[in-house]
Amino acid sequence: MVMVMNSVVVSDGDIENTFEGRDHEELNLGSVAGVTDRGVRHERNEDALALATTETPSGPAVVAVVSDGVSSADRPDEASLEAARVAVYKLAEAAHAGTDPAEASRRAVAAARNAVIALAEDPEESPAATYISAVVTGGKITLCWMGDSRAYWLAAKPEPMAQLLTRDDSLAEEMVAQGLLAEADAMDSPQAHVVTRWIGIGAREAEPHIAQFSPPGPGALLLCSDGLWNYDPDGGELANLAMPGALDNPRAAANALLLFALEAGGIDNITIALVPYPITGPDAATPGPQTPDPAGQR
Repeated sequence: MVMVMNSVVVSDGDIENTFEGRDHEELNLGSVAGVTDRGVRHERNEDALALATTETPSGPAVVAVVSDGVSSADRPDEASLEAARVAVYKLAEAAHAGTDPAEASRRAVAAARNAVIALAEDPEESPAATYISAVVTGGKITLCWMGDSRAYWLAAKPEPMAQLLTRDDSLAEEMVAQGLLAEADAMDSPQAHVVTRWIGIGAREAEPHIAQFSPPGPGALLLCSDGLWNYDPDGGELANLAMPGALDNPRAAANALLLFALEAGGIDNITIALVPYPITGPDAATPGPQTPDPAGQR
C-alpha cells in the first residue's frame, strides 16, 4: 500500500509533522527514512521528499525521490511536490510489477515532467524543479536525475567514507569540466547552483541521467538536495556523521545530517533520504500513525 499525505509518501510507516505545513517533515519506513526542512533563511520549503517500500518478484525494494523547486521559476514548491508524488507512485508500481528499474526510472521522470508542466495555468508560467530518484533492490541501486540534487554511497567499513554517484547539471560543473575553474572556485562562484537541466517548461527535450551501482558491502545510500551537500561537497563529513548509525537507525542519522546543515547556516531548504543496505522488506517498517498532525506548529 502506498498513500500520499502532504509532501511525503507513507507506506505502513511513521510520520512526524512537528511544524506547520511543509516547514519540517520526517518519514520513517524502517528500511528508508528521510527529513525535509525549510532551513533558516527561506520563507517556505520548496523541496519535496517521497518514499515507498514494496515487494518485487525477486524480493523487497525501496524507492526514494527528492525534488528541489527552482526558485527562479514559477510555483517551485508545487513543482517539487508534484514531481515527487507522481514519480514515487510510478516507481513503486513498476518495482512491484518487476519492471526493469532503468526503464521504470525513465518513465517515472517523464511522468513527473508532464505533471510539472501541467501546473502552468497560463503561457507565461514556467514551473520547474530538479529531480533525483533511486530504486534500491537486493543487489543494485538505480539512479535517475536532472539537476543538482545528489546521491552518495556511504560506506560503513573499514571506516566511514563517501562516494559521489551523480554528476551535477550546473554551470559550476560545466566550468570545472571545461577547465575554466577549479572545483572550489566554481562552487564559490555566483553560478555555482545555476542548473542546466531540470524538469518542467523550458527543458522538454532534456534527457535524464540513468546510472546503476552495485554496493560492495554494507552501507547506506544518501539522496539529498543542495541544501545539505553544499556544506560538504565531497561527502566525507556527511559519512562521518551518518555512519554507522544509518545502518540501524536511518531516521536519527538523517536528523544528524539536517542538524549539521542547519548549524552550518541553513541558507537553503534541506532534504535528506537514507536507505540502509542491505535493505529489509516493507514489514520491517516502524509501526505508528500514518498521518501528520494538522495542528502541528513551529
